[in-house]
Amino acid sequence: MPHVVVEYSTNLDSVVDWSALCEAVRVAAAETGVFPLGGIRVRAHRCDHVAIGDGDPRHGFVDATLKMGRGRDVETRRRAGSHVFEALSRALDPAFAAAPVALSLQIVEIDEPNWKRNTVHDALKRSA
Repeated sequence: MPHVVVEYSTNLDSVVDWSALCEAVRVAAAETGVFPLGGIRVRAHRCDHVAIGDGDPRHGFVDATLKMGRGRDVETRRRAGSHVFEALSRALDPAFAAAPVALSLQIVEIDEPNWKRNTVHDALKRSA
């Protein structure tokens, strides 16, 4: 962990570079120093069918969830969340300039038990 899952309205495709946004969020998550590098994953999913506000099709949204394992204190979660949110917000500046957009980020702590199989950690150790 963490995993950052971004859902967005399809009308933002023309004004946002989603690959660049994912990379900016990945970098921000790593910069926090809170998360193991091998556990960071960022993905964006387009939502083709949406209804926003008054129904105006120009309105857009980006909803992000930062999923992390339990055990970090509130201040650590707040600091990490703020850093990731700032990266998201900067990456979305072109969207905010082009249309009304709602951006949200929430943190979800993952309870035990959960199951993982991850060889990325080993690969990173070998390449270091």
